[in-house]
Amino acid sequence: MTTAETRKLAAIMFTDIVGFSRQMGTDEARMLRLLEVHNQIIQHAVTTHHGSVIKTVGDAFLVDFPSVVHAVQCAQAIQRQFKAHDTGKENTEQIHVRIGIHLGDIVQKDGDVFGDGVNIAARLQELAEPDTICLSQKVYEEVVKKLDVGTVVSLGKPKLKNIAERFAVYAVLLEAPKGLWQALQVQRLKFSRRISTAQRAVAVGLMLIAGTAVAIRALPSFFPNTQPLAPSTQSLPLPDKPSIVVLPFINMSNDPEQEYFSDGITEDITTDLSKIASLFVIARNSAFTYKGKAVKVQDVSREMGVRYVLEGSVRKSDNQVRITAQLIDATTGEHLWAERYDRPLDEIFALQDEIRQKIVLALKVKLTPEEQARFKEAPTNNLEAYDYYLRGREAGGRAFLESRKEAGEQARQMYEKAIELDPRYAAAHARLAWVYYLDFFFRWAQDPIQSLGRASELAQRAVALDDTLSLAHQTLGLVHVFQRHHEQALREIERAIALDPSDALSYATLGVALVFAGQLNDGVKAHEQAMRLDPRNLPLYLIQLGHAYRSAGQCEKAIVPIKQALSLNPAIIPARVNLAVCYIELGREEEARAEAAEVLRRNPNFSVEAAWRKENQPFKDDPTPILERLYAAARKAGLK
Repeated sequence: MTTAETRKLAAIMFTDIVGFSRQMGTDEARMLRLLEVHNQIIQHAVTTHHGSVIKTVGDAFLVDFPSVVHAVQCAQAIQRQFKAHDTGKENTEQIHVRIGIHLGDIVQKDGDVFGDGVNIAARLQELAEPDTICLSQKVYEEVVKKLDVGTVVSLGKPKLKNIAERFAVYAVLLEAPKGLWQALQVQRLKFSRRISTAQRAVAVGLMLIAGTAVAIRALPSFFPNTQPLAPSTQSLPLPDKPSIVVLPFINMSNDPEQEYFSDGITEDITTDLSKIASLFVIARNSAFTYKGKAVKVQDVSREMGVRYVLEGSVRKSDNQVRITAQLIDATTGEHLWAERYDRPLDEIFALQDEIRQKIVLALKVKLTPEEQARFKEAPTNNLEAYDYYLRGREAGGRAFLESRKEAGEQARQMYEKAIELDPRYAAAHARLAWVYYLDFFFRWAQDPIQSLGRASELAQRAVALDDTLSLAHQTLGLVHVFQRHHEQALREIERAIALDPSDALSYATLGVALVFAGQLNDGVKAHEQAMRLDPRNLPLYLIQLGHAYRSAGQCEKAIVPIKQALSLNPAIIPARVNLAVCYIELGREEEARAEAAEVLRRNPNFSVEAAWRKENQPFKDDPTPILERLYAAARKAGLK
């Protein structure tokens, strides 16, 4: 007998256990036992907060409440209860749930329930990350007036499957983020549903740091340029030592062509400060995202997670240079030091050294004897060589960040000219070595192996001239990685970090070397440190995190950074392949096939076996088991 339908406005909550179906397939008895615990916790919370269970489907609960306040309070109580349950337990004994809440019409008929209210709540649950709650705009606007909901992250207006209307969605976290990784997780949530447009910046970096990148270096179209992260309202935690970002010095010269000089001064000061172990210095790439923008130092401090900001300007005219600089405590707005310098150009190195000393004094930082010794000598006494060096560094930056062969050739010519003018210019040798490494990596050269050998020779020459050059050791480390000399690679890269403790790229390079050496957990930690030092260039490091987790068999964790990389640029094919493989290994075949279809839509000729050739994988141990597992999962997803 058909019953009359009942329509009402209700606050709807939808809950679901993360990975339930997959885990049922591996250990049914354990999951049935955990399901009983799960059901008891949900039922108790629902009753306590005046809710009514409409229906259950396996591990999923559909519940309605008389008000959104009751619904949100119930959801928060559920997440707190599961956190308490999970504390101290093995991963296999933990229960993680996703929750979605919406306020809308529901229709009850013949013992079932229908309507947009139910559909939207279900889609919000699917959108939620494990241990979080997703609220629709209607729920958020109602509940925020009446309840302290804690840490809330806006997810923008994502497209919900089979829901025509777009509206704001908010994620409620169980507690405020603590430490670097949790703060970065919040940033991931903020940008995970917002697609960025293409820009320069990270093609080679993505390839450099990703464990899978070696196999794909001959396919540069797989890595379209990606925009660095946009400004965030989420504060990064301050380090436990004095922390600083050097904003790009403004070019005050009448000639726009002098931009390379002001940028060069900024980079030199950044590099000098980053060599001091008792300072935490934000990477040049993140700092330069503020170039040409009017910014508040308080915003910079919050977004970069630093206390101090250095800003200034440069005017170069004939043989004179004027530099103004000011150091600000961004947490208070206090100007700690400011100065204007008018000097002959041939005193530029002494002037940079004086600025560094003023900063060190203002921050009450003490240099070690080794650090003091590094600053005693100028890099060159030939100003013309220094000018060529700065021009080469500007072109080399474009070659690196934009994967541009012609820019690499220009950089090579500039560095060779600098070396011709000063054959003992160690920094020029180190930079030229890096350009030859890019020749090898991007296969720009007719004989890439010869380019790798030339990179090694030049880096060794740079070290012989000046053993304190971090870039020379870093380049030697990369050469050793591709020559499968893993112990030597780690020694060189660790030396690079000791010489330049705030160099994000050195940490990313260390992460690559550690993963190929089989030290996956340490590789993840190295990339997390790179992410902290270079917070605006997160795409450089996310794929490697995902790769390391996947290689360690931790696919649930791998999905988080891989999805974030794709949210920043949906066209990164290796990330989609890794995601498809993870979904297969988690038993989520429908999602895997969707990712594989997107890979083939973007590149119909893609072949996973061609991209991940065994001979291109410089692992310390035989990569055959890893690759065979990768191939099998990829084929199951629908890839060739």
